[in-house]
Amino acid sequence: MSHTRILVTGGAGFIGSHYVRTLLGPDGPDDVTVTVLDSFTYAANPANLDPVCDSPRYRLHAGDICDPAVVDGLMAEHDQVVHFAAESHVDRSLHSATEFVRTNVLGTQVLLDSALRHGVDRFVHISTDEVYGSVPEGSTSEEHPLHPNSPYAASKAASDLVALSYHRSHGLDVRVTRCSNNYGHHQFPEKIIPLFVTRLLTGAKVPLYGDGLNVRDWLHIDDHVRAVELVRTRGRAGEVYNIGGGTELDNRGLTELLLQACGAGWDSVEYVADRKGHDRRYSVDWTKAHVELGYKPQKDFTEGLAETVAWYRDHPEVWKEAARRAVLPGGRQ
Repeated sequence: MSHTRILVTGGAGFIGSHYVRTLLGPDGPDDVTVTVLDSFTYAANPANLDPVCDSPRYRLHAGDICDPAVVDGLMAEHDQVVHFAAESHVDRSLHSATEFVRTNVLGTQVLLDSALRHGVDRFVHISTDEVYGSVPEGSTSEEHPLHPNSPYAASKAASDLVALSYHRSHGLDVRVTRCSNNYGHHQFPEKIIPLFVTRLLTGAKVPLYGDGLNVRDWLHIDDHVRAVELVRTRGRAGEVYNIGGGTELDNRGLTELLLQACGAGWDSVEYVADRKGHDRRYSVDWTKAHVELGYKPQKDFTEGLAETVAWYRDHPEVWKEAARRAVLPGGRQ
């Protein structure tokens, strides 16, 4: 049997590792091999890939997507790319944007150049709803103008445009996904849900930005990786696909649910000054992915949140080690 050889960048991170575990798991396709390329910055964890480390269809390469020699050597051996690698924490981008521009823009361009040079037949670029900026009402379609408001979002918007330009200029099969806020097990504890859960489980206070009324749409990691695979296998070249979760909550409402799940009260909440450029609301219209690819979120948010809290409660050794690698306080809200 011939196999599709897939290079997964950022495959040791939260979303990328779940994608790899899903591809190589019992319910994944049996006609793919996977190479993970990851530079193992603070948010990556090799243990995320332990469930597949013995698979004959898996290998791991430590390296930087900004290094043309590393990228070129691997690209020559692969048919497709699924590009998760990115600096992704808004608070860190506000502190220093350099690594965000380097990794998210330059790194993407290095990958695209190499993919074009080696005739890769498919390049799936993973992006975010944050590129659209704040949405006062309704939901943004894929044709909505980009209006990023943080250095992180701006670096992702730039990488989207660079990726799509390689399709329009060179004919490279590029497919872009823009997802809403992810949650689930194995997420690094600087993002709001794992940050709040891990702090509440240890009796610490949690920070709530501003008035707590910023709204996000929540997407379970299972639904996200399933959508990415639909885009890889059924999507169209040169197209953007929004991926939503179907559960909009303001941060105060989310905090209430997390307090209840962890057996804590509002005395565990500390209101802090609002973040710079803090978008009020994100909401993506995922009709296109539904109509073209059959995508629909399947994970009930109440169930998914309970499972997530239970995972962090049952795996303190994982997140306590991860928390030691975190530098900046606060979560993505």
